[in-house]
Amino acid sequence: MKRLLLVEDNEMNRDMLSRRLARRGFQVQCVTDGQQAIDMASSNPPDLILMDMSLPVLDGWEATRRLKADPVLRRIPVIALTAHAMAADEQAAREAGCNEFETKPIDFARLVLKIETLLQPPSAP
Repeated sequence: MKRLLLVEDNEMNRDMLSRRLARRGFQVQCVTDGQQAIDMASSNPPDLILMDMSLPVLDGWEATRRLKADPVLRRIPVIALTAHAMAADEQAAREAGCNEFETKPIDFARLVLKIETLLQPPSAP
């Protein structure tokens, strides 16, 4: 079972998304800010992180930069989840180290496809 870390400060979004992902067979751990995400990933690295970008304490942009700067944690794929839907927002998320970008409200089928794609083992050359 693949383990996902959902970083989301909005309780309704966190509850809805974590339940839907669990029904799809993922084990979901939830935290509510970027510092908690770094702490959780450091102590119990997930297979993938779903990172809200507008967070208290430490925002998703900086949390992702710190995760990607860590030699042990940088391999963990990060999908940005944000209401900021401009092309510049996606570019900023990718520059921070996000592997994918998904705007809110979440298109769940598209998000699951992105998760599954990022969790695929790399193909041999």
